Amino acid sequence: MTETPPTYTPLPLPDRREMSDDQMLDAAQGFYDHIKTRHTIRDYSDRPVPAKVIASCIQAAGTAPSGANQQPWHFVAISDPAMKSRVRAAAEEEEVKFYDGGGGDAWLKALEPIGTGADKPHLDIAPWLIVVFAQRWGERDGERVKHYYVPESVGIATGMLITALHTAGLSCLTHTPNPMKFLNELCDRPDSEKPIMILAVGHPNDVATVPAIAKKKKPLDEIMTVYAAKE
Repeated sequence: MTETPPTYTPLPLPDRREMSDDQMLDAAQGFYDHIKTRHTIRDYSDRPVPAKVIASCIQAAGTAPSGANQQPWHFVAISDPAMKSRVRAAAEEEEVKFYDGGGGDAWLKALEPIGTGADKPHLDIAPWLIVVFAQRWGERDGERVKHYYVPESVGIATGMLITALHTAGLSCLTHTPNPMKFLNELCDRPDSEKPIMILAVGHPNDVATVPAIAKKKKPLDEIMTVYAAKE
């Protein structure tokens, strides 16, 4: 028997925030001051991170908006050293192919200022790896249910996860070996899910660095166009 889909039921806005214009500007500037201190790192310490912190950050990511509220994501959090090593070995196998020419000259040239290579020790050293999966479809009563705006929804949730990790005092690195199908088997995830990226999560070590080019962000006038109302 097929379950009847829920009908639209409006609720009063549960969390209303009222701020003056000045308060909004202060809050917006404060958030910018906070988020601009986020840095992608590859040099991790072995300082442990409590599982509850990771769970809370993933819970925050799960509040993201999504197409038809289908929440088409799954996050696999890994701290087991043996499993992290398996992820690293499989990822490096693909990375060797990429850096041996599979990525193409233009892509490899673009990566030179970033200083990346096929060796990924951070996948072992970082206390946590979070693998992000996109659910291409779901199931209800044994029947396939189409999901909508999956890449957009998962992208928003992942951005919120990265922001939550930074807010919790952690650093992370987005890693996207290509192809990533090996992650389905390693993480015991179904074929309906597509691995999107690996986040290495933890604390920077004492000699952590960032590429100088990473501090060069486009100015506001290059990333924003405004059509303001005429006064």
